[in-house]
Amino acid sequence: MFKYIIPLVLFIVLAVFLALGLKLKPNEIPSPLLNKPAPVFSAPKLNDSNVKLSPTDLKGKVWMLNVWASWCVSCREEHPVLNQFAQQKVVTLIGLNYKDDPVAAKNWLSTLGNPYNDSVMDADGRIGIDWGVYGVPETFVIDKQGIVRYKHTGPVTEDDVNTKFLRLIDKLQAES
Repeated sequence: MFKYIIPLVLFIVLAVFLALGLKLKPNEIPSPLLNKPAPVFSAPKLNDSNVKLSPTDLKGKVWMLNVWASWCVSCREEHPVLNQFAQQKVVTLIGLNYKDDPVAAKNWLSTLGNPYNDSVMDADGRIGIDWGVYGVPETFVIDKQGIVRYKHTGPVTEDDVNTKFLRLIDKLQAES
């Protein structure tokens, strides 16, 4: 009898963990960066690898960091939304080209449009690690003081722009 109880208890424990896991929302993965200074990097720009960009170059501005790659199917899905959003010119949009071939990335932007004010290369993924990137695409909103205020996991949708990003950006722009 005892030999049947242990497997039954283990099965029930596993079933409870599975049930709890199914209720999690992958787009709401918490970030340890929230309300902390943006991780520092100095990365070469995609269009001119001799010039580097760093978050310190963006202090005093509200800006967004969108992690993307030409090989990413979900990035292709969100790209028209980013192109349309960029036309509003409400925020500086920086692309972090993640573990990608620079030629493929440039071709991708040339073909699909370039929503970014600048895009930097993260060929080895080290910047992504510092930012806690789980996968692409991911998007961060950083305030004027360089503090990460929001992280969005997965493709940005039109609804996300209207209900999350624009409201937060307006609020952060109004702050001194």
